Amino acid sequence: MNRHRLWWPLLTAIFLSACSSLPAPDEAAELEAPVQSGESPYLLKARRGGNPTLSELRTESSIGLRAVAPLTVPTDLWDRIRRGFAMEDLDSEPVREREQWYAARPEYIERMTARSNKYLFHIVEELERRNMPTELALLPFVESAFNPQAVSSASAAGMWQFMPATGKDFDLTQNMFRDDRRDVLASTRAALDYLERLNRQFNDWHLALAAYNWGQGNVAKAIKRNQSQGLGTSYTEINLPQETRQYVPKLLAIKNIVAQPERFRAKLPGIGNHPFFDAVPIKRDMDVAKVAELAGVTERDLRQLNPSINKPMFMAAVNPSVLLPWDNAAEFEAKLASHSGPLASWTAWKAPRDMTVAQAAEQHGVDAGELRELNKIPLRMLVKAGSALLVPRNGKLDMDVPEHLADHGQLLLKEEIILVRTQIKARKGDTLAKLAQRYRLSAAKVADWNDLSPKARLKPGQQLVLQLPQREARIAAADERSAETAAAGKAKPGRKGEKGGKVAAAKPSSGKARSSRDLKVALDSKKR
Repeated sequence: MNRHRLWWPLLTAIFLSACSSLPAPDEAAELEAPVQSGESPYLLKARRGGNPTLSELRTESSIGLRAVAPLTVPTDLWDRIRRGFAMEDLDSEPVREREQWYAARPEYIERMTARSNKYLFHIVEELERRNMPTELALLPFVESAFNPQAVSSASAAGMWQFMPATGKDFDLTQNMFRDDRRDVLASTRAALDYLERLNRQFNDWHLALAAYNWGQGNVAKAIKRNQSQGLGTSYTEINLPQETRQYVPKLLAIKNIVAQPERFRAKLPGIGNHPFFDAVPIKRDMDVAKVAELAGVTERDLRQLNPSINKPMFMAAVNPSVLLPWDNAAEFEAKLASHSGPLASWTAWKAPRDMTVAQAAEQHGVDAGELRELNKIPLRMLVKAGSALLVPRNGKLDMDVPEHLADHGQLLLKEEIILVRTQIKARKGDTLAKLAQRYRLSAAKVADWNDLSPKARLKPGQQLVLQLPQREARIAAADERSAETAAAGKAKPGRKGEKGGKVAAAKPSSGKARSSRDLKVALDSKKR
């Protein structure tokens, strides 16, 4: 049983036990009793059903009292988020402008908050575990509107918008089978690791957020520049690009709307303070379609919870668990335990040599178009040796994908060169070796194409067939036409000059450069 599914019933039991110990309605008068000497205002407020403020929490913590959390457990996740707000506010015009921008778009707020309900509980849990401000749970609203499939023009991906290099720095695997920048659990872990590191570096959440957007090196340089000029180094004082200047105000504007939705006439969809999904372990590779079938969910909903999977299969070696809606997890486990048929239709295969998609498809008995689409191979591209491809399971390949291939598989491609059958004529003094060198071919191939011995002697004008890339074929054809034109010109009879000598017949100017010999003859003719 997954560990997340163990603690939740335990927490519920504790909560119900606490509720059973609360005063009965006829004890309401006792709640109105004055504060006893030395009684904590925090405890009094909690005893009377109120929620303490952040400043009260800090006060109680500073005097060493054991009570550091409200006695009531919030049933609404938005309320839980509000209780964990801990960042300093910015009373600035950019914040007010962003508040007005969001408030004027209630459909947008409703759409992106509704999308967040699958992921928010997990993020809040992680933030509280790390003792980080819960404002950070709202950061994906700014980054991606809580769309785990979002990709920016700069190639940042996922809810938390990790760039490829930064993702690798935080152990987010990116290969042809999955992109952990989109993974709900992995990307959240990486984002909070990164934000914690930035806050330790700058000791200020506003600067940490600016660094998350602009880069820690850029923010550090901006601070150093202000220090050298004797200027302030806070978020509002350092020189930031426009996008970063608006970044923190966007987050704080969303925070203010979540804190007081009625003030901005915003409608926040109800999100219960309980897990939306559960991580269910799997021990074998499984088709996405099979997981959806056994769990009783649609493939679309399954992919929304497991957005890092970009192929039609979960690989147990690197995806030891599948995220499923909480209510469907037990159904999946029960059906999987009794399932006796195949679980996966595909496996991974490493190409032993460079080959076309058609050659790879023929080897595995699959349609070339289907194989190209499944592995996202562009047209006119060759699969290079060492590439990992997803192929149908059959025969010797009816096995789960090993960890090294699932974790490091890459699709390596190169341009597919289309050869054109081209006819040429041998020139005086040509040999197969010379001719092959002229067209950057091997003499053996030229001999094979023409059914000749590699040492065969060529006659001037002998027709030969070459297989050339399209561009080289066009050049060779033009070269052959030029040679034929030149040969035809030499064969034309000239006219007799005044002294009986022959002069080449004059040709109309074509605008092209002539040979020095042709030019000399033409000038001599003009003098006569």
